[in-house]
Amino acid sequence: MLKGFAPVAGTDARVLILGTMPSVASIRENQYYGHPQNAFWKIIFSLWDKQVPAEYDNRIQFLIEKRIALWDVLSACERVGSADSNIKQPAANDFNIIADKCPMLGAVFFNSQNAEVLYKRLVVPDVFSSLKKMTLPSTSPARAMKFEKKLSLWLPVRNYLEHN
Repeated sequence: MLKGFAPVAGTDARVLILGTMPSVASIRENQYYGHPQNAFWKIIFSLWDKQVPAEYDNRIQFLIEKRIALWDVLSACERVGSADSNIKQPAANDFNIIADKCPMLGAVFFNSQNAEVLYKRLVVPDVFSSLKKMTLPSTSPARAMKFEKKLSLWLPVRNYLEHN
């Protein structure tokens, strides 16, 4: 059984970004979005015209400064490889934990349609039922799309943070 990571969140977080489950590379590196070809970090930093720092701790600090919380829908699952299609026996995280820690959350952004589907299926009741929700294209290299197009579709994260 694979185990997910703890959430990354400051108490003043306004946005929660949810993936499905860390990839094989992420688990090996013990880092969110640890696969070098995953565009997550490049997208997040590009939203503010910044370069991605080499140090993981600096990436995490940037999220906290921008009031972005990061977690996955799943706390555990069986999976061969990294593909979401291989997920078996999914278990959801307890979202009361992050709701209590981050009372100022106003929006949830799903980093893939699979994250949204798993959330809707497994998180009952939805502790974030009153929050704005939006599904974004996966930052995984498996979701083929030009970087500029993906980045433009992720702009609502920055827009939400700047206007709410």
